[in-house]
Amino acid sequence: MNSIEVLNSHNLKRTSCREGIIDVMLTAKEALSENEIRDKLLGNYDRTTFYRSFKTLEEHHILHRIVVDNLKVKYAVNPALTGAQAHAHFYCKECNTVLCLTHIPIQNPLLPQGYLQTETELLIKGYCSRCLKPNPHHE
Repeated sequence: MNSIEVLNSHNLKRTSCREGIIDVMLTAKEALSENEIRDKLLGNYDRTTFYRSFKTLEEHHILHRIVVDNLKVKYAVNPALTGAQAHAHFYCKECNTVLCLTHIPIQNPLLPQGYLQTETELLIKGYCSRCLKPNPHHE
């Protein structure tokens, strides 16, 4: 799926900024922060254009938010667009990367009657294999 197909499937107007953001995210190997996306974006878009485009993509569930903590938020392409299931994410405390663990699906919990689930998140924090090798004495 490419950026034009994504926008068309969500009935969104094609703009170069929206297409650029989607292109960056479709090729990303890990979840990215807003600043990381903006840095990789080809073209020089003013702050307002970028944030409006970004917010639209998030509101239409093209991007999904991964909250690491109060200060760190990363984004990835919504798993529904790539055919992936809802899955766990891994946050490396050393290099600050967030990786999708698509091989670890999230199971929907059985909630009591009268409750409605809208989201479920699973974030595993630790050290990735790259960061663990040089320093095996992490906490």
